[in-house]
Amino acid sequence: MSTFKTLKPSTLSREAFVAAFADIYEHSPWVAAKAFDLGLDSSVDAIEALHQRMSDILLSADHASQLALINAHPDLAGKAAVQGQLTEASTHEQAGAGIHQCTSDEFQRFTELNDAYKAKFKFPFIMAVKGSDRHQILAAFETRIHNPADVEFKCALAEINKIALFRLLQL
Repeated sequence: MSTFKTLKPSTLSREAFVAAFADIYEHSPWVAAKAFDLGLDSSVDAIEALHQRMSDILLSADHASQLALINAHPDLAGKAAVQGQLTEASTHEQAGAGIHQCTSDEFQRFTELNDAYKAKFKFPFIMAVKGSDRHQILAAFETRIHNPADVEFKCALAEINKIALFRLLQL
């Protein structure tokens, strides 16, 4: 089990805990609040245990809450990225995948795919991009856009939980 480098969750007040983990799930501090409200003991000092708790909270949430969290995520290589309006974590994640190095044709393809994906599914394409490059992301986009809506909704939640683990590992 991995431990946090910068904090010890079991020692935090509710306010400090929520502040520390508010954006593990993009613009969704309710996940951190519910994780705290389940009670803290030393088990949450292990990254994997806290991640499992937070993942379970997301997966057991009602559909509307899940959809709101999915919709809190920015488009990959979208307007928010171009205009510098992403959260710090999203900025680093997209930059790490080389999205900021897209050619104009690649940005155009991302825009087309983002628009088509959102028109079909009514939420943005979600992918944990760490360890991927822009070519792999575009390939995944091109494949997943053909999925049925229920499959893609579950995929989005799974990708969000991967993103959350990557973010927790940075703390």
